[in-house]
Amino acid sequence: MINSVVLVGRVGQDPEMKYFESGKVKTAFSVAVNRWTKEGDKTDWFNIELWDKSAEIAGEYVKKGRLVAIEGRLDVSTWTDNEGNKRERYFVRGSNLRLLGGKGESSFVNE
Repeated sequence: MINSVVLVGRVGQDPEMKYFESGKVKTAFSVAVNRWTKEGDKTDWFNIELWDKSAEIAGEYVKKGRLVAIEGRLDVSTWTDNEGNKRERYFVRGSNLRLLGGKGESSFVNE
């Protein structure tokens, strides 16, 4: 089976960085991807998580509105909330980040 996601879209907000005692780094942000339907343009929002080198690059260069390409896999986080309800959050765990649309250049970061 294959679990592969490729997205090209604009960043919805500046990345949120988180540093762990283990030395690992995580960043999270959302990406808006436009799609066309018979009813007109629609925007889908995807939550993205990057780790380590990719996270550091994103923290430095990715800003709200930046055009990016993300390759990765669909992942799910599950937990039980305070009322005892099982909750799920789907997100893309990025493995490759490409910065697009910057002065005719693009940069590729492979985790």
